[in-house]
Amino acid sequence: MKKHIKTLKKRLTNFDPKIKEECGVFGISNAKDASALTALGLHALQHRGQEGCGIVSFNGKEYFSEKRFGLVGDNFNREKVLKKLQGDFAIGHNRYSTTGENTLRNIQPFFADTNAGGIGVAHNGNLTNSISLRKKLVDDGAIFYTTSDTETIVQLIAKSKRSKTIDKIVDAIFQIQGGYALVMLTQTSLVGVRDPYGIRPLVIGKLKDSYVLASETCALDIIGAKFVREVENGEIVLIEKNELKSIKPFPLKKVRPCVFEYIYFARPDSMLNGKTAYEYRKNLGSELAKENDINADIVVPVPDSGNAAALGFAQHLKIKFELGLVRNHYVGRTFIEPSQKIRSLGVKLKLNANQSTIKGKKIILVDDSLVRGTTSHKIVKMLYDAGAEEVHVRIACPEIKFPDFYGVDTPTKKELLAANKNNQEICQYIGAKSLKFLSINGMYRAIGFDQRNESYPQLTDHYFTGDYPVKPIDELGDSKITQLSLLNTASNN
Repeated sequence: MKKHIKTLKKRLTNFDPKIKEECGVFGISNAKDASALTALGLHALQHRGQEGCGIVSFNGKEYFSEKRFGLVGDNFNREKVLKKLQGDFAIGHNRYSTTGENTLRNIQPFFADTNAGGIGVAHNGNLTNSISLRKKLVDDGAIFYTTSDTETIVQLIAKSKRSKTIDKIVDAIFQIQGGYALVMLTQTSLVGVRDPYGIRPLVIGKLKDSYVLASETCALDIIGAKFVREVENGEIVLIEKNELKSIKPFPLKKVRPCVFEYIYFARPDSMLNGKTAYEYRKNLGSELAKENDINADIVVPVPDSGNAAALGFAQHLKIKFELGLVRNHYVGRTFIEPSQKIRSLGVKLKLNANQSTIKGKKIILVDDSLVRGTTSHKIVKMLYDAGAEEVHVRIACPEIKFPDFYGVDTPTKKELLAANKNNQEICQYIGAKSLKFLSINGMYRAIGFDQRNESYPQLTDHYFTGDYPVKPIDELGDSKITQLSLLNTASNN
């Protein structure tokens, strides 16, 4: 138990300063080479999670499962691995852990035998009542194998008294709360579920006679599938015998997709509500430029997340766009830092200043977000060290003041810089000449929603406003360590 808490504390006190990706899910029905197509889909969704990946397939008689640490291309690139995953049905998952330890047993999809047959489950998101549900299940005699909240869903399905698998799923979904997208594989169907507010994304595609479910449209593109539509908020889609059936068991709620899908999470070429994420991000930069009050020589993005916003910013103000920072794309999350001397290099492992471009220049530095400020501080210093005359920081989203409980790995409120400092103090902390965040209304204009017009759907924007569409029932003070240690306690009973 002490070891679990020590590991969790280490994870929670050593956050990468950026907002972390969510998980990616993929599923396909009635397709030859289903496991290979699933691996390709997961490869396209790799940006959503890099800690682990897994595939579960079904050949009409048996289920097959393969789970690995690391990247899809490093694990599912061999024919002999894919040959083990037999069948015309498959689901897959890319993991970025937001709940539970980073162990092989926590890598999805999860599989369980129920009295109605086997079921595989892949989950993107987080349950806000998982601790409460888990405690009740343990009290009722359930034994948990993992520390992931996804297993809670599997347990609820398995314990349902309903006879049909789809009814068991509906029974379980009615008990969970939070932001989630689920892809499930039963003995007769592929099932997709999206939470009542549509916080987490899920889309439907078609490849000849095969239906596809995925977190983003880029996963459809890679296998040549045609985008059909998004799974609606609160909708369960049941794909059986090459037919898609829609089930809507929840009371109707106004859709509120996660704003960070538009700002950061989705791959730039993925479609969101009729436009690519790239277009939205350019719009965010353009709106930020409209609120700008500083003249500069060049606009420099923080690559890669700030590229589109910086381009929109520069184009609107007709200021020269320059790649003043060069990113090393070969340094990932698994980079081994063998000594304090190497660790002290910090952000230079990923970024370096392009000196000939920025020397003697007044720079507007554009990034998509600012969380803890430690990276921004190092980048600003790097630009000054390389000879920049002035560095003005512009952030293409509002101030992040509140943590997330729907599957995004954010620091606690105590660690969020904007929750504890005003604009002047943040500017001083990061060492910039000036600092400006995009306004809430500017953000909504850029994405195409009018925050003041109630006829438009609102976004899940609690990061900035504190307006949580689903209240975090299991929030205990400001400590995620408390929550996660309770999960581990329950799993070890």
